[in-house]
Amino acid sequence: MSFESFNLHPALLDGVKSAGYTAPTPIQAQAIPPALEGRDLIGLAQTGTGKTAAFVLPMLQKLLRGQRGKLRGLIISPTRELAEQIYDTVKTLSRHTGLRSMAIYGGVGMEAQKSKLRAGMDIVIACPGRLLDHVWQGTIDFNNVEMLVIDEADRMFDMGFLPDIHKILKCLVRERQTLLFSATMPGDVKKLVTQILTDPVTVQIGTVAPAVTVSHALYPIRQDLKTGLLKIILQQIETGSVLVFTRTKHRTERVAIALGQAGYKVASIQGNLSQYRRQAALDGFKNGTYKVLVATDIASRGIDVSDVSHVINYDMPDTSDAYIHRIGRTGRIGRTGDAFTFVSPEDEPMVRSLEKLLKTSIERRTVEGFEYNAPAPPRVAGAYETRRPERRPAPPRPVGDGTPYNFRRNRRPQRPANS
Repeated sequence: MSFESFNLHPALLDGVKSAGYTAPTPIQAQAIPPALEGRDLIGLAQTGTGKTAAFVLPMLQKLLRGQRGKLRGLIISPTRELAEQIYDTVKTLSRHTGLRSMAIYGGVGMEAQKSKLRAGMDIVIACPGRLLDHVWQGTIDFNNVEMLVIDEADRMFDMGFLPDIHKILKCLVRERQTLLFSATMPGDVKKLVTQILTDPVTVQIGTVAPAVTVSHALYPIRQDLKTGLLKIILQQIETGSVLVFTRTKHRTERVAIALGQAGYKVASIQGNLSQYRRQAALDGFKNGTYKVLVATDIASRGIDVSDVSHVINYDMPDTSDAYIHRIGRTGRIGRTGDAFTFVSPEDEPMVRSLEKLLKTSIERRTVEGFEYNAPAPPRVAGAYETRRPERRPAPPRPVGDGTPYNFRRNRRPQRPANS
């Protein structure tokens, strides 16, 4: 099968060539035809399968046949990084069409976004929160939306965006085409499907499991030894870029600093960073300036780097779905990759869940020469107590005639002269 077999507009075929696409991936081959027919669609596919083009191409084809300069295509994304990734794909594929698009997300000023919206956009890729900000301020018009795409629906609900999605849906006209893409199909997603899709076509590529191109290994380790083990493993990796996932923002920064001091070209990304710094870290990771990126789960679906050779889970993820999405950054579109996970005894229940998901036991590895029995660092006695502010003595109780005591001025208020 070729992209020409979809009978796409010649300008879109030029965009496909510009993107370097040669043959449709399975999700593209199965999702594009019904989407071009105007059908509602549920797309179930792992990350890295080419699903973005599976909804962008039908949207562009539809919008080429109507009035320009009005918002007719809306794509909702859970994260700023993923919104930018989709926007890049839209720009590439629509390069020869004259269609105008933009990405909308928080963390940046609204005025520039308002200016672009006033100029007239055909496609908007948006995160729910900032999109609602524009709705409340009356700076975006949904009256002409013909096609809605909800991407990474399961992640959207994991991040608590379900109420925002319902608010957005109430603002849209009912007569539209809706495409919903998700890696998994939890109960919330199934419920939403019944509410907003009409007689949808379901396209599922493979099972909801890690890609077969990824190999898995567990490294049993104490928490305080993880950074040392990570450095040793990075010394042994002589391939592409490495993505390291941690559980907390502070740990992300701490691990990145330790790796930087050890001489690694490293960047970090987590929720406390400004949008500019997050984008700079992602851009540097994509162009090879940084070989290691340390991230919280906020980045697990927003990174599209073709040569991520290893994903290292410094901390075990909380759910099997989170594991799938983390390691989905490697082994993409036929490439091979490795997923290493550091595990402590308290992670064993999650390990059993992963082995059930993979339908096989996961190899346990040790690194020769590493001091697994190194003494634990001493705990500072009373460290938490020293952070507590000292209690102030209670103010004196009122005495005498019972007049209320003025604690701020430490004196009794004066009685009125005529009392």
